Amino acid sequence: MRFLHITVALQTAAIFVQSITAGLMMTLPHGHVLHSAGSYTLWVVTVAHLVAAVLAWRPGGGSVRPVWFAAGFLALITAQVYAGVFHLTALHVPLAAALLVGSVLYLLRIRSSLRHSSRRHPERVAAASR
Repeated sequence: MRFLHITVALQTAAIFVQSITAGLMMTLPHGHVLHSAGSYTLWVVTVAHLVAAVLAWRPGGGSVRPVWFAAGFLALITAQVYAGVFHLTALHVPLAAALLVGSVLYLLRIRSSLRHSSRRHPERVAAASR
């Protein structure tokens, strides 16, 4: 579960950084290079998020819900990359905002469930940190 939390935090940070590089893209002559590199980095981080969700679900016997969230994020990030490549700004910008909000909310939800589980099962948290 800890690795899932880390990948979602990385995903959220990468989406936030993409909003910064989008601004740089409009102001710097080669800002599009940073934004493009960030988009592919974000896609790879989102694949890692999906892998972490599957690993948290299968061997650990956890809920399948994180897998569906991760798969949905991957589908939306993939659509976002294509919308950017084909300059579909009317789709790209609002989808970026929705992805950032969704990722932040999902991160907060995972953090909350992680705290809740550590209160109910402190011995699991101690064992996991070793």
